[in-house]
Amino acid sequence: MSKPTGRRRLAAALAVSAVLTAGCAARVDAADLPGLYRDKESGGEIRLDPDGTFTATDLTTDPDTDPEDLHGTWEFVDSSGSDFVYLDIAERGIGEVSGVQLYTRGGGKVAFTDPDGSWSLTLTRTTEQ
Repeated sequence: MSKPTGRRRLAAALAVSAVLTAGCAARVDAADLPGLYRDKESGGEIRLDPDGTFTATDLTTDPDTDPEDLHGTWEFVDSSGSDFVYLDIAERGIGEVSGVQLYTRGGGKVAFTDPDGSWSLTLTRTTEQ
């Protein structure tokens, strides 16, 4: 009777290992982030440049703001919870949001998301035009 139980434990351990390995495979490498990302529906886009700067055109970072053009610097934050790109927006005044988080999704996607998950704008990496 101990052999089937041992086999089940081994099978369970292998299954858990496969799930953990698959989760690690989706991790994002900061060197792969530079490029042009676009939302097909709105036409909004963001370009992350290799020198750590970004430009955004017709982009909204939350559901309560109108699309706008932004620029500034970006930095990849490798977090144990959820990796993200911190966008430090240039030329913002007192009382204005000067930085936002752009969450990496793997597969060439990044997203602005409300903390409660009620809203999200996902941008997909595109070829240069």
